[in-house]
Parts: sequence; structure tokens; C-alpha cells
Amino acid sequence: MTNYRTIDEANKAVIDKIIASAPFLLDVVPAKSVIPALDGQVLLHAGPPIKWEEMTDPMQGSCVGAVLFEEWAADEDAARALLADGKVQFIPCHAVDAVGPMGGITSPNMPVFIVENQTDGNRAYCTMNEGIGAVLRFGAYSEEVVTRLRWMRDVLAPTLSAALQTMENGLNLNVLVAKALSMGDEFHQRNIAASLVFLKEVAPIITDLEMDRNDKNAVMKFLADTDQFFLNIMMASCKAVMDGARMIQEGTVVTAMCRNGKDFGIRISGMGDEWFTAPVNTPNGLYFAGYSSEDANTDIGDSAITETFGVGGMAMIAAPAVTRFVGTGGFYEALSISNEMAEICIDHNPNFAVPTWDFKGICLGIDARKVVETGITPVINTGIAHKKAGIGQIGAGTVNPPLECFEKAVVAYAKKLGLK
Repeated sequence: MTNYRTIDEANKAVIDKIIASAPFLLDVVPAKSVIPALDGQVLLHAGPPIKWEEMTDPMQGSCVGAVLFEEWAADEDAARALLADGKVQFIPCHAVDAVGPMGGITSPNMPVFIVENQTDGNRAYCTMNEGIGAVLRFGAYSEEVVTRLRWMRDVLAPTLSAALQTMENGLNLNVLVAKALSMGDEFHQRNIAASLVFLKEVAPIITDLEMDRNDKNAVMKFLADTDQFFLNIMMASCKAVMDGARMIQEGTVVTAMCRNGKDFGIRISGMGDEWFTAPVNTPNGLYFAGYSSEDANTDIGDSAITETFGVGGMAMIAAPAVTRFVGTGGFYEALSISNEMAEICIDHNPNFAVPTWDFKGICLGIDARKVVETGITPVINTGIAHKKAGIGQIGAGTVNPPLECFEKAVVAYAKKLGLK
């Protein structure tokens, strides 16, 4: 480990790694083939470590769906008994180079994207986006949900894998992200442009694959219909980039933010794998017809890795079309949010210019010290899950991490440096 003379020098080295990163999408494979920890009855989950009995209802519902998908139990009652009896091991996604949306539940045979940061040679993984409606990530576990997951395993994943294998070095994600950013995506609640650009890249290849015509048509329709498909690719990309950057284990750059419905957790570069947690908040936002804040689950998911990278809520100004959807007003409110987020960051990323921000780059390097000094916490764009499993998404909004997480991280790093 290199010893930097000042915290600022260490932080500069960390953000230089972020700028130099080169994430490429390589493949889609069964999770157990690249994550050795998924050996036997093991499930990955979003956020810091959590036990079954501490999970909110939607995360428990996701676990039930995963057990049914894997055929570890025949029905819901048997699945819940298996989970409650401690026969399933739970591991945070972040502990095994992975991230997961909402509940983040990932089981051995679920397909995951492989993204490699070719600058540092490290890889990250994320499950595929299921679309909208009744989906596992929001806690649904009906026969419809499980059937879709099996189709994704048996048809969608092999098709995308075959397409990606035709690309010599994989799909260059920096190029795709820069393009979609200029088309109005912020890469958390809005991925429409990136999903369509991804479809543009793979569609000509898929049409030439030797496979069942009905399966081919189903894959193309699913990709065309799933506006948020690229989110999961972006999550794996951000994870690969931030993990590469935190190879420098010094400084106060925030390298991960995530939540499990009970705790919000952050990591900073200088403290390695250690989590700094505080009770999680509930998102504020707009609700679908028939629902209100009384129905909302507490904040959940690993997708805040996007904000850690500098997009999502940090780049609200890049996507004016999404501001009303998450309840933040209009263009000038989005501009105000992004300007405020810049106050807690070290710099702007020159690789990703935002046209609506006078071509300034996205925020680069959330500094835990600046968060504590200003009291400004990162804004995170997020979906809102119903607090009861099986109902799914009921709205979208924004949420802020507890300031306490950053205070704990700064104090811990000061002690590591021998400061009082």
C-alpha cells in the first residue's frame, strides 16, 4: 500500500483510478459459475449483512421466490420453513464482488452479467433486470415470477451470452454510457436510452444466431419492452469501477452505498471492507394510483452503487424527464440538486459530460469529510416497494443516507491515522 502524505493526495489517487477505469460487459453466466460462495443452499442479498428474521417483508418474499426458482422447496410454506430454520446461508452481494437491485436476492442458477474493469483486471456481477410489474426484486414470488426467471435462465441468458461472445473484447460500457448520458439518462431511474443503445448493439447479432425463431422473437421483444434493462449492467459496471478504485486503501472517498431495509451502509476507500451503518430511511416520492407513503417499505437495494459512481440522483440534471417521476419538481430543481451534490464531491469526471449542465462532467468522488462538514448527504433515486411481499413496486422517489454513516466512517479513518 502506498503511503500518501495527505488525505487529499490519497483521494486524488482514488478518483484518478475511477477516471482511468475501463469497464467491459463480457458475458452472462449462471451465478454459481463465477461466485464460488454460491455452493449449495446460499442466497446473496442487498445491503450490509442481515439475518432472515431482520429482513423486511419484500426481501423475505424475494428469498421465497428464489427458493422456489431453485426448487429447494415445493411451495411457499415449505420455502418459508426452510428459510426460517436457518438452512439457507445469507451473504451480502458486495462480499462476493456482486450487486443486486432492491432485495438483491441472487441464487446459484440465476444468470448474472460479468463486467470486467480492464484497467485493474477485477470483475463484478449483477443479475438481469426482470422488467416491471410483479418481479422478484420487489418481493413478488408468484408462479408468473418464477416462470419468467426460468425463461431468463434458459433462453434470455444463453442468447445474450452467445451475442456477447461474438465481440472480441466485450461491450465497451464507457462508450455506451457517455452516449446515453447525452440522450437524457441518469442511470438509476432512467435507463431508456442506454437500454435502447444496448439493444442496437446486440440486435443485429441476435438476428443472425441459429436458434428457435420464437425464442429469438421473445428475446428481442423483452429487450425492447424493458426500459430499465441497462440498470443492472450499469450497477455491475459501477461496482467494478469502484472496487478497482478502492484497491488504494487510503483516503475518504465513498466506494459503496447500499441498504437492506434495516440498515444503510457505506464504505470509504481508507477503511477497506468495513461497513459503517445507521438505520435506513424511507424514500419520499410519487406513488402509483391507490398507494401512499403508508404502504411504503423502507429503503432497500444495492443500486445506490450508481450514485457512488456519480450518476443516478447525483446526476439528476442529466435527466430532466425523470425529475417529475421521482417527485423532485422540474428542470431547475434538478439543476439545484446536482449543484448541491457537487459540493460534497472532489471533482467532475471528464469522461462523462452532461449537456444540460453546460457540459460539466458527472460528479466524481463523494468525500465523506465534505458530507460531514456540510451536512449535505447524497441524493439517491430509487423505486419504492410495498411493505408487503408480493405486491411489488408502488412508486418512485428519492432517499438520503443517514449522516451518521459518514460520521462513523470519518471518525474510524481518523483513528486509523492516529488522529484525535
